[in-house]
Amino acid sequence: MKHSFTSWVRAGAAAALISSAGLIGSSAASAAGVTYQPAHAGGTLHLLATGAGGTLDPQVNYTLQYWQLYQATYDGLVTFQKVGGTPSFTVVPDLATALPVVSNGGLTYTFTLRKGIKFANGAPVTVNDVKATFERLFKVSNPNAGTWYNVIKGGDACVKTPATCSLSGVSVNAATNTVTFTLVHQDAEFLDQMAVPFGAILPASTPAKDQGSTPVPGTGAYMFKSYDPNKSLVMVRNPYFKVWSSAAQPQGYPNEIDETFGQTVENEVTAVENGQADWVFDPLPADRLQEVSTKYAKQINVHTLTANWYLPMNMNIAPFNNLKARQAVEYAVDKNAAVTLDGGTQLATPTCTILPANFPGHVNNCVYNKGTGATYAGPDLAKAKALVKASGTYGMKVSLVAQNDTVDYNEGQYVVSVLNAIGYKATLKPLSQNIEFNYIQDTKNKVQISLTQWFQDYPAASDFINVLLSCANFHKGSPNSINISGMCVPSIDAKMQQAEKLMITNPVAGNKLWGQIDTQIMQQYAPWVTLFNPRLIDFTSKRVGNYNFSLEFYMYVDQLWLK
Repeated sequence: MKHSFTSWVRAGAAAALISSAGLIGSSAASAAGVTYQPAHAGGTLHLLATGAGGTLDPQVNYTLQYWQLYQATYDGLVTFQKVGGTPSFTVVPDLATALPVVSNGGLTYTFTLRKGIKFANGAPVTVNDVKATFERLFKVSNPNAGTWYNVIKGGDACVKTPATCSLSGVSVNAATNTVTFTLVHQDAEFLDQMAVPFGAILPASTPAKDQGSTPVPGTGAYMFKSYDPNKSLVMVRNPYFKVWSSAAQPQGYPNEIDETFGQTVENEVTAVENGQADWVFDPLPADRLQEVSTKYAKQINVHTLTANWYLPMNMNIAPFNNLKARQAVEYAVDKNAAVTLDGGTQLATPTCTILPANFPGHVNNCVYNKGTGATYAGPDLAKAKALVKASGTYGMKVSLVAQNDTVDYNEGQYVVSVLNAIGYKATLKPLSQNIEFNYIQDTKNKVQISLTQWFQDYPAASDFINVLLSCANFHKGSPNSINISGMCVPSIDAKMQQAEKLMITNPVAGNKLWGQIDTQIMQQYAPWVTLFNPRLIDFTSKRVGNYNFSLEFYMYVDQLWLK
């Protein structure tokens, strides 16, 4: 996903944590929503985060922090099955009665909308809401409107003039309660893209602008009651919700789910240990890890992720509009040092590629390396210093932007020290996680280099390469420009389009091409320094039961019960 935020445990006792918690992480990934147990319903689940995750608008927000919550508050025509393990990647009907009827050579998708479902404000869900929802994606400058949803006929015109968006490729029939999508070309990932929160169906009356802190009515088991990014978020049961498919939207257990912002991470850990809160969203501080991994080992859950920590460099402003300058940073940063700061090899693995290990299209290759092999062998400072001088950027001022939590801050400080070592005058600009992700996307802020993370939306190579590095996802002056490096190379875009077409007819060949594109981008353009692939650690309170983990959306918050 997607998204910039997640919860981590770090530092010196990592090995002890993994050994004590690894079995818990694997055994706890059972199916969610299988047989509802009403005896466990009730109570208030207390979540803690140092900062909010930005806008509450589900068609704009692109963070894991809120995508986890959206699973219980919003529904699309389809969704990812709410179970544990690999089946959590399976797309199932949600607001639609069944998966769509596909016709016209794979260009037409016809859905039948379920009857009797209401939004949290009591209004019935209609086919007109569906059409308005997909047009609103363009009107609110959805981060992926130009790379995902423009495959719908009329989408390209909506990208150019979003305010007047009218999708000719979405037709509705109130008499049959059907919605038909007509695509401009086949798309192997169309259903996946409809199943993420961007595809959540909203009331047609929803204003065509980012709603910020104002909750937008959904159809899920819960609704957002209130949201103050400086204080807290409150979710309560949706009074109009009735289970229509437990595989898509099961009944939740807590009566209320609160997320409180503003405490220090030290206080968050203490609160969970004392049973005053139920989950720590933020990285646990190093000085608490030994305590947590020994005294509270049964409350730890560990999972390997298909995700990247990386340093996008702005290819459109100095000094990183110079290829040699970017390559210098590639050679200089020690990925092993970044792994150490993240907690060590038990919690992270160095990576040299855009696509994570064990991901479709991944090829083990390391372009910027002290050695010549495919496996990372360490930095080459001498080569980095020579490249800085050859680039003519020696002595330039560089500001690196990172989140201000402990782990991101320390990683950022390390990178700044490397930049200084190779000849730049570098400083760190730490920002709250509530604003950092959007800040580094906005070209108006002239961010030269930043530290961020990316977690899959769904298991496809395009979700890293196309989403993060295509021309279509670079938007000047927008806080929703997910192509943070600003890379735009038409010839690379053409190869991406070729790979996407191959995924329809020959996925093996398609994934091979994606791997080649990954290598070419790193060799010829070096838009990022890829750092490591992480593991996720969830720390919950003793009173929490029924922990379930989705490979798609991670912990099912609404399926936790309170003992």
